Amino acid sequence: MARSFSMRGVMGAADRAVQYARDWLLATEPTSRVHDVQDDPRFQHRGVDLLWELPSGEVRGIEVKGDRQPRRRRYFFELVSNLERDTPGCFLYSGADLLVYVFLAQGELHVLPLKAVREWFLPRAKSYELRHTFTQTGAIRYTTVGAVVPVKDVQEAVPEVKFIPLPRRGQPAAGEAQAAGETPPEPETAQPREDDVPY
Repeated sequence: MARSFSMRGVMGAADRAVQYARDWLLATEPTSRVHDVQDDPRFQHRGVDLLWELPSGEVRGIEVKGDRQPRRRRYFFELVSNLERDTPGCFLYSGADLLVYVFLAQGELHVLPLKAVREWFLPRAKSYELRHTFTQTGAIRYTTVGAVVPVKDVQEAVPEVKFIPLPRRGQPAAGEAQAAGETPPEPETAQPREDDVPY
């Protein structure tokens, strides 16, 4: 069964990112199955959003991040999820095999082998700028802290990183991932302000 990357409706950034990730996983392995475990407490504590069940029986954990800022060429690696409660960020504790990072405005899906990227990043963490973001949930407001890391730095250090262009409206789904050595296309629209909030 053919699956399309097209998105409909007005979903939030996180929901759209998960849908793109799910579609790409199923397009990569058409006979695989993807299970959404975002609301399952057993997987929330492990930083896993999707389980990818491959035809071989192997199951891989997938963490998904959606980024809607139109000019960003940098990842936001979450190091502290709630500063007020001193809870570690998903980038540090996630047990996922892959981090699927979706740049929504640019139309790019990046697949990062999480363990390899984390092993490369941690000894160099102090080299990167930290940014604080704020989330309001009802009456509760909390602070998230993350490192802002250029895509190019990760691409050069971890060659297994993949870039998949998402189709523009009216275009067919991309079938092949770009090699990490290739430069992803630049954003079509430049905005005057860049903000490093991933959602």
